[in-house]
Amino acid sequence: MAGFMLTKQNNKLPILALLLGATCWGIAWYPYRLLNQSGFSGEAATALTYLVALISGIIFLRKNLSIQHNTASSENHWLIWIGITAGWTSIAYTLGVIHGEIVRVLLLFYLAPFWTIFFARLLLNERLGLSGYWVIVLSLSGAMTILWQSNNDFPFPTQFSDWMGLSGGIMFALNNVLIRKDQHHTIEQKSLAIWLGVFLLSFMLTGMTGTLPNLDQIGNETGLILLGLGITIFLLSILLQYGLTHVPANQAIVILLLELFIAAIAAYYLADEQLSAKEWIGGLMVVIASLLSTKIHYETSQA
Repeated sequence: MAGFMLTKQNNKLPILALLLGATCWGIAWYPYRLLNQSGFSGEAATALTYLVALISGIIFLRKNLSIQHNTASSENHWLIWIGITAGWTSIAYTLGVIHGEIVRVLLLFYLAPFWTIFFARLLLNERLGLSGYWVIVLSLSGAMTILWQSNNDFPFPTQFSDWMGLSGGIMFALNNVLIRKDQHHTIEQKSLAIWLGVFLLSFMLTGMTGTLPNLDQIGNETGLILLGLGITIFLLSILLQYGLTHVPANQAIVILLLELFIAAIAAYYLADEQLSAKEWIGGLMVVIASLLSTKIHYETSQA
């Protein structure tokens, strides 16, 4: 679909796409909580919303989804890994925000710049400069502060939602780098891989956990939420993949930090959630580390 084929001529467009995506994802947790209150598990809600996004993508982007003949078949495995990592990222996000405190989960999720450092070195051959170690120190210090419990000797995740936030952030960082790495496929193809990967993985988990939804549960209001959220995910995916394809991995992570601030405001007004002083301090460390990651100097290895 020609309307979605954005060009690289305007360097501001990818940044604006990421900002819009971050804003919308900052409040995306709320409809998932509404769906959970209506009887849908996080796995089932993720599967259904991404099924809507997948169908929308096939309908509206079908002319741009075929693999080009000049794309080597040996490069197609990148789409599989993009789908798998996106699947875990999305499921972990949904389960985390349903069962935990919104901002706490997202703060742990946004340790992603820390993980991005290692994935960028491994997959993009980007070697970390000295300043990058400050990002590592601040990220780890922030995480330890957030996770610290007075009755624990070591700040280790003790809640299911904490594990979801941490693992989701790891997979998000890897997915970010993989999208940047894969320059052989179009934005539409990578988006389709994401929708399909999330749907398949969440559907399998839904079956494994025995939380398959009863279709009779889908009333008018619930159906509208599922449909609206699915279409929103479809549109956001196009914007985010465009931004992630054309913006360096660590810069993209920082731009997406806007989600934290939107989520904090939304959680306060919609869920009456507030952070403790300890979580504010740890969160500030994580945010500063993410901001510093834009100052990291990388050298691309020629090996």
